[in-house]
Amino acid sequence: QVQLVESGGGLVQPGGSLRLSCVASLSIFSFSAMGWYRQAPGKQRELVASITSGGRTSYGDSAKGRFTISRDVTKNTVFLQMNSLEPEDTAVYYCSGDSAPADWVRRWGQGTQVTVSS
Repeated sequence: QVQLVESGGGLVQPGGSLRLSCVASLSIFSFSAMGWYRQAPGKQRELVASITSGGRTSYGDSAKGRFTISRDVTKNTVFLQMNSLEPEDTAVYYCSGDSAPADWVRRWGQGTQVTVSS
């Protein structure tokens, strides 16, 4: 019964910022990695950012220099700070959690809509 619940999406003007949150139903150390993906209409789901259980981060090309993934282990929460948002960032943003390698599966949250528009 692993649950990932995203929040923080909404409507923001170009150049603005949002912080997304993903709350897990168990310790985030239970995951080998957690991440943020996004899917825009008519496009494939793409990696935005990820963080391993050890704290190593990586970013998709679209996120580099603008977005930051972080975590609060006491709250079982992973964040995505998004700055300098552009209309092209408009998408549904999904939180992911990868289980241990011995029984690997990628779990997904329900998604949160981010719309960047004037």
